Amino acid sequence: MLIPMYFLIGIWGHERRIYAAVKFFLYTMAGSVLMLVAFLVLYKATGSTTFDLAALARSPVPPALQMWLFAAFAIAFAIKVPMFPFHTWLPDAHVEAPTAGSVILAGVLLKMGGYGFLRLAIPLFPDAALRFAPWIGVLAVIGIIYGALVSLVQPDMKKLVAYSSVSHLGFVMLGIASFTTTGVVGAVYQMLNHGISTGALFLCVGMLYDRRHTRLISEFGGLKIVMPWFSALFLGICLSSMAVPGFNGFVGEFLILVGSWSFSWRLVALASLGVILAAAYLLWMVQRVLYGEVTNEKNRSLPDLSLREWVVLGPLLALALFMGVASPLFTRSIEPSVNALVLKVESQQRATAAAAARAAEAKPAAAAPSQPVEEGK
Repeated sequence: MLIPMYFLIGIWGHERRIYAAVKFFLYTMAGSVLMLVAFLVLYKATGSTTFDLAALARSPVPPALQMWLFAAFAIAFAIKVPMFPFHTWLPDAHVEAPTAGSVILAGVLLKMGGYGFLRLAIPLFPDAALRFAPWIGVLAVIGIIYGALVSLVQPDMKKLVAYSSVSHLGFVMLGIASFTTTGVVGAVYQMLNHGISTGALFLCVGMLYDRRHTRLISEFGGLKIVMPWFSALFLGICLSSMAVPGFNGFVGEFLILVGSWSFSWRLVALASLGVILAAAYLLWMVQRVLYGEVTNEKNRSLPDLSLREWVVLGPLLALALFMGVASPLFTRSIEPSVNALVLKVESQQRATAAAAARAAEAKPAAAAPSQPVEEGK
């Protein structure tokens, strides 16, 4: 997965493409190597003769070792999500990649991080996952607010969308850390939503770049007059990304916030700021790009959407609306596997608590002094 993306950025990217490609490769390769070492240690520690995931998940792992192994897996997947503070490779990769590379990165590759947590790290090390969950939740909320605040001050449209990915994927990690069915279903759904909405935003930015060869927000303005159909679709996709009710993003973020309330209402309250900030940076961008007077003469002759661009953007906006109003069609397919994962973690939690209680009861009995033997007996 890394090698094709490395060449997409390094060959067809923009001015700083080599720097972005090398940084992307080194960051994600470091996490991959760490996970490889953890797999080998797990194989050795369990005495397994297979790398079958179901067999490894059934093999007992000492609690202390489980913490270290989960940490190795978590860092590898946190880089891929990316979570704060492992996110610094993402804005460079997105900004320097060609439009197609940015869409692939947002729509497919970033989902490997969330998938890795749900498919590998949590089922293999449920005890450690529960102990790390509060820290994951805190880092997720920091990422939500940090990504939104940095997006708010970006002069470059593509960098704004890139940092918005950090914020949106923070919601995904908050839902996963909640270990509730509602929260995790929302996290999986939000991964689908992000791929559609953010991928479409990168396409819109790429279409403007093809026409003007600039991504600076200050270079635009009044495009609603010049490119009415593009402006309509661009606004709809922004509404989807900011989680307006009726669009797909609302369903995912609502499920995450509701499902995470029992996990930590304080984190949910802070994460809600990310929803408000998303509306702020996206609507401010829309206002400066689409509305007002045409102040730059170069924008007066810009062509509206071509047939090819309609075929690309139209279905994505339609899917964002369909997923917003018909979400049960998708969540019904997600719930069975999420239920199985949550039940596994809960049963492991109960088993660990029972084992700790038995150990606590046995300790006083073992420490009790033996009765003295009477003299002469």
